[in-house]
Amino acid sequence: MTDRHNFDDIRPFNEEEFRDKIVKLIEEPYFKGIITAVMPGVDYDAFCQRMRGLRSANEFQQYIIRPWLEQLADKTSDGFTYEGLEYISHDKSYLYISNHRDIVLDASYLCVALLKENYPACQIAIGSNLLIYEWICDMVRINGSFIVKRGLPGHQALDAAYQLSAYIHYAIQKCNSSIWIAQREGRSKDSNDCTQEALIKMLCLGGEGSIAQRLTELHFTPVSISYEYDPCDSLKAYEFLQKSKNPDFKKSQRDDLKSMETGIMGYKGRMHFCITPCIDDYIAGLDPTANKNTVLQAVIKMIDHRIHANYRIYEGNYVAYDLYNQCNRFADRYDDNDKQRFLQYIDKQIAKLGDLTADDRAFVYEKMMLMYSNPLKNKLIAQEQEL
Repeated sequence: MTDRHNFDDIRPFNEEEFRDKIVKLIEEPYFKGIITAVMPGVDYDAFCQRMRGLRSANEFQQYIIRPWLEQLADKTSDGFTYEGLEYISHDKSYLYISNHRDIVLDASYLCVALLKENYPACQIAIGSNLLIYEWICDMVRINGSFIVKRGLPGHQALDAAYQLSAYIHYAIQKCNSSIWIAQREGRSKDSNDCTQEALIKMLCLGGEGSIAQRLTELHFTPVSISYEYDPCDSLKAYEFLQKSKNPDFKKSQRDDLKSMETGIMGYKGRMHFCITPCIDDYIAGLDPTANKNTVLQAVIKMIDHRIHANYRIYEGNYVAYDLYNQCNRFADRYDDNDKQRFLQYIDKQIAKLGDLTADDRAFVYEKMMLMYSNPLKNKLIAQEQEL
């Protein structure tokens, strides 16, 4: 197993580094601006004093991040619920792998659920493309995140993949620290959540033994995340529109920051997280003579199945499914008020994009209907499967 020293540029800060980084962070003017924006009325001097008294990422998450996220849920949602903690043990570490809706909040609210039930928070994978300032990089590593290097050429990308895989195995096996990672690079723009084969292959680079042994070493535990409303829905639909006009369109760093802010501060309706059982037994039961690709595809299929089967479906999903498919299949799952409320929400979100042509508005509307109908479509498929 690779030495921890080789992970120094990607791992969370250790306790020896933590205090110096805290002091540096609270002296950063941009950090002060962020804190005063997301915590209106905060006494920043008192807040900094509390920060200086922290000793570890666990204390930072427990005493700073958790209370703020709970207050945020009160302000920007109609409630945060979770289930499935009976499937995990206090003395075991896991690789939580989930669908990816929000850049910041997916892993954050999973950590809130864990902390509320006296489990340690998990380390969080975050892409280097989002760390556009040094202070942002410091802040996420203070918060127990580790860095996924992106945008590297050739051999550097391969070296980074080996390093990342080795670190994840190291954290789970040697440090007894759980990890959260999204099932794919980047958010699923149309909510058609599918596990990326390249991600699972990367995770097989570390560890020892057969492919099945390397995967069971990580204790994959799928997590299904359901937001009633996605604050970034119209932004995602607008990105589809831009790419339809220019296939080479790429978001800017400014776009990423806007998505982060919108996702954090925007209205989410109801939020539900479902932790599903670890799939170690499933992987152990696969044909031991199967080739690598067969094992990988079976694991991917199970992760997708667990995520899809455990979505929380809301009235808006049923409305969107019927409208997108031009049917009344689920008309008994919502009433006229539910339908009107959902469509008013969609209109309000599209209006935030500014003036659109009739054709562009129709395109964005259709993409948003697809976005809200896909979780239901995939849940229906999963319910018909036996794995």
